[in-house]
Amino acid sequence: MPNIKSAKKRTLVIEKKTAQNKMIKSEVKTAIKKFTAAVDSGDKASATEMFPSVCSLIDSAAGKGIYKKNTAANKKSGLAKKLNAMA
Repeated sequence: MPNIKSAKKRTLVIEKKTAQNKMIKSEVKTAIKKFTAAVDSGDKASATEMFPSVCSLIDSAAGKGIYKKNTAANKKSGLAKKLNAMA
């Protein structure tokens, strides 16, 4: 447990930021699961409609530093492959 005032503040800030990052990461994972479920069920219209919003969520998470740039690109590429494989 920190004794110095600035160290105490840092622990509070870190806990808050960790919770925010976890929330955003969870939101992205949920969106990906919904997209994957739509692809697996064969609902091309729904999957095509969801794709831009899922990519947008991934991009915003990457912009905030939650995902690295290449990780975000890799995730979007995998989703695009799944969508294109439906055709």
